[in-house]
Amino acid sequence: MLEGLLSLLGIYKLYEKWLWFQVKEGKKPEHVAIILDGNRRWAAQKALIPWIGHRRGANKIDDLMNWCMELDVKFMTLYAFSTENFRRPKKEVEEIMKLIEEKLYAILENKRIHDNKIRVKAIGRVDLLPKSIQEVIGRVEESTSLYNDRFLNVALAYGGRAEIVDATKKIANKVKNGELKTEKINEKLFEKYLYTAHMPRQDADLIIRTSGEERLSGFLSWQSAYSELCFVDVNWPDFRYIDLLRAVRTYQRRKRRFGK
Repeated sequence: MLEGLLSLLGIYKLYEKWLWFQVKEGKKPEHVAIILDGNRRWAAQKALIPWIGHRRGANKIDDLMNWCMELDVKFMTLYAFSTENFRRPKKEVEEIMKLIEEKLYAILENKRIHDNKIRVKAIGRVDLLPKSIQEVIGRVEESTSLYNDRFLNVALAYGGRAEIVDATKKIANKVKNGELKTEKINEKLFEKYLYTAHMPRQDADLIIRTSGEERLSGFLSWQSAYSELCFVDVNWPDFRYIDLLRAVRTYQRRKRRFGK
């Protein structure tokens, strides 16, 4: 009720412009990663079934892309579905899978993606996803494979520890097959085997988590070592441009330290 009244009065729009004025000249984060949390809570608050919240959250991603492009963010990584999420009720997982497949198909025809040369990639153990989703992921990645202006990663069946384990296995196989000597292994080489190895900038500058929870839940365990963290007390479906602008303002006000 209050939010609707404030919007009607134009106060949010004025606040948005004021925030933009504050951040527009400052250093913008190049790589923004977001944990899209709170879809189920949003639905519960409105006495709706959980997948209505997931759909509302999925639709919010279009707005997010527009906002990030306005801020000239080059790299976006979205935590959409973790390996742990498979433990949710069977019906909910099925509905989420349908929604993921639908949204991936939409990317193929998304003019914004192609006009802005956004390379899209699913990161995670995609082999755990239904075959139909794996197929459309392949089509999406192929259709955007030549784009390098911007990058959009969608973390599906993702786990930060799993990513490190998978990278370690690849390196171990290289050593086993005589293709790599152990003395050549260092951080720079290790990063070439992460899910985000296709990106010129893997480390996240700013990680945002919605819903008020203050933990990373294994998101980008390697790439978040020096990230600035921002926890937003709003569920993902209700996330607004002003929330993103405030997160960027927080990022700009912090003095980044690479070490301790």
